Amino acid sequence: MTVATQRRMSLEEFLTYDDGTDRRYELVDGVLVEMGAESTINTQIAGFLYGFFILMGVPSHLIGFKQKIEVRSGYVTARDPDLVVHTEESEAAIYGLSEACLKLYDPNPSIVIEVVSPGPESSDNYQRDYVQKPREYADRGIPEMWLIDPARSVVKVGALADGAYDFAEFTGDSAIASPSFPTLNLTAAQVLTAGR
Repeated sequence: MTVATQRRMSLEEFLTYDDGTDRRYELVDGVLVEMGAESTINTQIAGFLYGFFILMGVPSHLIGFKQKIEVRSGYVTARDPDLVVHTEESEAAIYGLSEACLKLYDPNPSIVIEVVSPGPESSDNYQRDYVQKPREYADRGIPEMWLIDPARSVVKVGALADGAYDFAEFTGDSAIASPSFPTLNLTAAQVLTAGR
């Protein structure tokens, strides 16, 4: 992770920032920080899940790519999850905006999905995905969070309880249980291989 600029900017400036490249950034304590490029499997998993939810009957307008979520955190101002499954209310809150960002007091989506970046437990990636993001999304009150970790061959589905996520782990051919989708017919292996 490299700092792109030391100048502090507001969330509004960040949401409209364009440096003319395809680089991805997060806003960390008002400072623009470049995020690494997504791995191929991460983007394939997000695409697979998008298609899967569509086949389940979730309307396409309720599935969000590249839609930021403002959080209360000492680390960042807004997160950029891999996939969001909206409620009608959360989708309505960002519909038509030039910057797709759910503000702190906007309605929450049903599910936020993060495909974990590789790295050991001591890495920034691990700390961000396994420690910071679950705390931040739980603080917002998002009812369900998925952590998909191809490197560790596990899918974790967290249900919000008492201000934190209670994660269940799914591996191999075990069926994923989702509080938001009780009839979900999907295995960990299907997700981790992006349907291959």
